[in-house]
Amino acid sequence: MKRYSLRGLKVVSLAVYLVLMVFPLAWIAITSLKPQKDIFTYPIRYWPETLTWQNYADIIRVSKFQVYIGNSLLVALTAALIVAAISVLSAYVMARFTFRGHSQVMLGFFLTQMLPGFISLGPLYMMMTRLDLINTRFSLILMYTVGLIPFSTLLLKGFFERIPKSLEEAAMIDGCSRLSALVRVILPVMMNGIAATFIFAFVQNWNELFMAVMFIDNEALKTLPVAMNSFVMKFDIDWGAMSAGTMMSVIPTVVLFAVAQRFIVEGLTQGAVKG
Repeated sequence: MKRYSLRGLKVVSLAVYLVLMVFPLAWIAITSLKPQKDIFTYPIRYWPETLTWQNYADIIRVSKFQVYIGNSLLVALTAALIVAAISVLSAYVMARFTFRGHSQVMLGFFLTQMLPGFISLGPLYMMMTRLDLINTRFSLILMYTVGLIPFSTLLLKGFFERIPKSLEEAAMIDGCSRLSALVRVILPVMMNGIAATFIFAFVQNWNELFMAVMFIDNEALKTLPVAMNSFVMKFDIDWGAMSAGTMMSVIPTVVLFAVAQRFIVEGLTQGAVKG
């Protein structure tokens, strides 16, 4: 009886948590389909009398929404690929070799995750200005890559530590170099971890706002979060357009998570525990 009560409590808790997580997104989806008059009615009208796609048509016709999505995809994908590639190599070194300063490097990686990112915006802006990289996509790619490599290295290090050294040693006995053994033997085994790292980096880059606002003010180079921020005006907020833009902006991440759900779950759980 006690076991069933505990199971019921878990089910109720998960149901409440699911409602709390889904409700905001459902509310945004409904708002994006409301006419303007229904958005500001009082008392609140939870379901509009008529559904309309006008908000979606407006942001596509009036704004450069397709350009913003293209910029975000280019920056987020490029930075995520670079992060995954560099982090694989750095994590392999940290997991397989012991060298002078190893502990200090690991401590440095941990410390970078404890500091809020916005405190470095001022120095970074000065650096980007002196390098003449303001209003370039490269500035965002560079900053996103540098910012995510420490955490991604720590994440992938856990995967390498779970893989027996005997696998690559056997490959090296058979004639593979260390790099060849890494590429041919080790990486296929830890594809879940690499996929999880890539997806994490992509989502972080896709949603990033502060650096994009600081480094980009050219309309043709703005990313999606910056464009969404423009719907918040001085004396008003265009809730219809913002809701429609939000629903369109979540499509790439939803598709990515749906396709790679298995890699995310297996990757994060395997990398979290050292074997």
